Amino acid sequence: MDDNPDRNEERRSDAPLIQPQRQGVLADLRSSFFAGIVVAAPIGITIALIFWFVTGPMAKLDAVVKRTIPDLGGNADTIVQVLPGVGVLIAVFGLIILGTLAKNFIGRSFIRVGERLVDSVPVVRNLYRFFKNVFETALQQSDRSFKQVALIEYPRKGAWVMAFVVGDGKGEVAAKLADQGTGLTVLFVPTVPNPTSGFLLFLPQEDIRILSMSVEDAAKVVFSLGLVVPEFSDPDKAVEALNDVVETMKTEKPKRRLFSMGGK
Repeated sequence: MDDNPDRNEERRSDAPLIQPQRQGVLADLRSSFFAGIVVAAPIGITIALIFWFVTGPMAKLDAVVKRTIPDLGGNADTIVQVLPGVGVLIAVFGLIILGTLAKNFIGRSFIRVGERLVDSVPVVRNLYRFFKNVFETALQQSDRSFKQVALIEYPRKGAWVMAFVVGDGKGEVAAKLADQGTGLTVLFVPTVPNPTSGFLLFLPQEDIRILSMSVEDAAKVVFSLGLVVPEFSDPDKAVEALNDVVETMKTEKPKRRLFSMGGK
């Protein structure tokens, strides 16, 4: 037994004030279980979605295309009907041909004639216009896709939310809000954690603070309820630190050499 009071006092001072409780077997199993869920859930959901898409919509499309193909006769018809995915490949090839025709003058003329026929039907024209706008916005008009990420004060002053920059304001909205400021910008404010719904806002550029993070990183922030935040290094602080180093090197006096070469 050590009777030295100074050594005993040093041991007591080094000991932590609160001893951490040691986890039991059940707590370790519970922690490992949730860790396994974090690893397995994304993989399982991804595989399940791919399996559903291949065996569901893709299989139905393959069957529909195969039924519409005329009888080729002989081994060719047998190969087309038996091999899986042939109908999907034919559909993709047909869409490529249709898109190629739609890009030239003759193809656009036929498309305009067809659209006039569709516009003559009251209910059908509304459905056609709706789905045409949806697919044009999603696939063709790149100027309406998300370009940047910004911070705006919404729904009140002092409360900041993350928004996606859609593009410049156009049309009647831009004309009506011309007195609000320069550079009217269209922004989409997503809801959390479901970014498929949200609010469409029109704000001048002076009310917008553009972020340097990518749209993908911003989507991760929205999906994770703000728990996953991309790394960020402030470029202004980095420049200031570099300037401080340069100034220190300029003001630092050169050290006096104790020995000289060549008798100098």
